[in-house]
Amino acid sequence: MPKKTNPEKSSDRVENGVEIHTFQAEVANVLDIVINSLYTDREIFIRELVSNAADALEKIRHLALTDTSRTVADLPLKIEIDLDEANRLFTITDTGIGMTREELIENLGSIAHSGSIEFMKQLAENIKQDINLIGQFGVGFYSAFMVADKIRVKTRSFRPDSQGYEWSSTGSGGYSIVPRDGLSRGTTVILELKSDATEYASSYRIRRAINKYSNFVPFPILVNKEKINTVEAIWTRNRNEIKKQEYVEFYKFISAVQEEPLDWLHFSTDAPLSLNALLFIPGENLERFGFGKLDLNVDLHCRKVLIERHAREILPAWLRFLHGIVDSEDIPLNISRETMQDSALVRKINRALTSKFIKHLDEMIRDDPKQYGIFWKTFGGFIKEGIVTDPDHREALSRLLRFETSKTAPGETISLDQYVERMPDTQKEIYFITGFDRKSIDSGPYMEVFRTRDIEIIYNFDPVDDFVMTHLASYRDKNIISAESEKLDLPPVPTGTDEPGRERAGREDLKQMGDWFRKVLQDKILDARPSGRLSGSPLILLNPEGRITGAMQQLLHSLNHDKVPAMKRTLEFDPDHSTIQKLFKMKDSDPEFAQTVLEQLYDHAAMSAGLPVDTREMIKRMDSILSRSLTMKKPSSTGSRRKKSAK
Repeated sequence: MPKKTNPEKSSDRVENGVEIHTFQAEVANVLDIVINSLYTDREIFIRELVSNAADALEKIRHLALTDTSRTVADLPLKIEIDLDEANRLFTITDTGIGMTREELIENLGSIAHSGSIEFMKQLAENIKQDINLIGQFGVGFYSAFMVADKIRVKTRSFRPDSQGYEWSSTGSGGYSIVPRDGLSRGTTVILELKSDATEYASSYRIRRAINKYSNFVPFPILVNKEKINTVEAIWTRNRNEIKKQEYVEFYKFISAVQEEPLDWLHFSTDAPLSLNALLFIPGENLERFGFGKLDLNVDLHCRKVLIERHAREILPAWLRFLHGIVDSEDIPLNISRETMQDSALVRKINRALTSKFIKHLDEMIRDDPKQYGIFWKTFGGFIKEGIVTDPDHREALSRLLRFETSKTAPGETISLDQYVERMPDTQKEIYFITGFDRKSIDSGPYMEVFRTRDIEIIYNFDPVDDFVMTHLASYRDKNIISAESEKLDLPPVPTGTDEPGRERAGREDLKQMGDWFRKVLQDKILDARPSGRLSGSPLILLNPEGRITGAMQQLLHSLNHDKVPAMKRTLEFDPDHSTIQKLFKMKDSDPEFAQTVLEQLYDHAAMSAGLPVDTREMIKRMDSILSRSLTMKKPSSTGSRRKKSAK
């Protein structure tokens, strides 16, 4: 009984010296999907063919270096693309390892393996998605059928005395193989382009695609005899061998700018995964000039071939200001944009890159604090965003924060570590306050209690900073507390310093004052009580535990006026303040006007707290108070002089 033959390893039939191979039915269906449905961007075939050619060249280079028992012909390692618009031909040639007849069937017929049935199942599940597979089951090569009516492959193996062959297929039914004499080592792929794909015989079109996907392939790529990839993939080189100007020029190339970068991070790792990364910090932050939210500008490569431009998953959104290249040999070539989003490997890359960059900033703080000061001024907002949105790196990012305080000069900043180290032993908490600028903060009522006790307090000038502090919550086991908080665990007043309210015990008017304040402001406050904090202001509004700060509420209110409910606060008053005493006396003699003044004082306190107020009502009320004050009877200047004369 004759031995059965494998149709993938031998021809189905031979006609006039030409081997004819027929695809199985399910394989033809798979190929139809590849050609008509798999790729959303037809130009992807250029990347696939260039990548295949580069792999063949890499193999022959490796063989020449490692296998001294073989003699490899000394041919220049290069990729040539020849275009013929008149005849609609696209031809790509490499001087790589080449293929034997068996390897032709194995490599270009790999889509006909038994795994094709599984592949069809996968496609059936994902066909409605933007799936962008590379190389799996030979799919990368077959993507060329999106633009070609027919493909011919001429190849000859590097092996001594190898016969050359030509493989050809129209993408339907099967393929043929025929011996060819006179071929050099390597492979030539000839695409007979479809009538609607003539653009891929255009030099401009091909150059643009190569610059997009394959600009850093480590072999010369020539289009119609002219070298296209002129920029070296410097991220693969040892950083000690790269000059500063090379980094600067590479940054300008990938970012399309003329300015130099502020700094860069270049590193390689082998474990826990293989990575080569070159990340640049730009010289300017365009977001703060109103250009809108930046897009991520770090491209993902595999062995110098672009996998995804501006890859969103390999870095957290708060690092979107970075530019650069990440190259990982651990990324499977069949990864798609969808699997990128869920890939455990990509999450590992994200963590590794983020941790490395944070460490780089730590080193910048240590080695070049002036440079870090420039970085913080330019990109500090992104670090704050990271604290709010990235709990995995929140603790590490907190070391990078910088603040002005009540004890720094204007513009001078310190870290949380420096703040904690400067705290007296009696201070148990870290305090912060938010305001428009230093002057408005210093003149506000919240500073009075800290000034009395000589406590340093962190200044925030952006409402977003309050979200940062709230998410951070504590640092080095010390709670971070807003100056607006109703409960402050303050150290005692220094010896010899008068503490406000020390002698108030037993005063009967305090309860009456509180009752009247609660009655007038019942819809606006939670409670009213005498204050031990104030030493110059009549009123202060305090934030009950668990409430958002005034700056946070004002920011939320500005973003969505109708959906942010008013947050009531506790009112504290200084009963010894002359304004409060006069107002309390007036409540009996002129209750209507006294109520108007109290409501105005409340709005002043609300503004100091950063709370939104109805400015129209406030101005209307102020006009009423001014009008009343101008009609009050005052002694004439003549009368005053007469009294002085009489004396």
